[in-house]
Amino acid sequence: MSPLCSLLLAVALAAVPGVRGNCPEPASLKKPDGTRTCAKLYEKSDPYYENCCGGAELSVEPGTDLPYLPSGWNNAISSAVVAPRCELVVWSSRGKGGKTRKFSSGTYPRLEEYRLGIFGDWSNSISALYCRCLPAGPRA
Repeated sequence: MSPLCSLLLAVALAAVPGVRGNCPEPASLKKPDGTRTCAKLYEKSDPYYENCCGGAELSVEPGTDLPYLPSGWNNAISSAVVAPRCELVVWSSRGKGGKTRKFSSGTYPRLEEYRLGIFGDWSNSISALYCRCLPAGPRA
């Protein structure tokens, strides 16, 4: 395979949605006692997926409703991981104003890849959030 083909293949694989990089698996979002975490949010992302989900980390419990993010987190979130059977709803303005977007279960290492209007993206644009999880199904 020529070097150009190898490079193009690597770039194509890096652009595939669902690439996790350094981010945890959504199913691993649990506390040591086994209780569920709805989402984990990170302040760092990077053009290289393996460097995403870094920096400070904010764990969000199921049912968390934050119209105003904690100090230092307003417009600072660049990566997110949402647990299975959970949904993270975010707003671009404090007090749940502005644009909104829902992130379902999955890994979002680069929020730059998710459009916010015509010219913006969701990296460093989240000012409010609500996270909810469906109850676990019956155990067999």
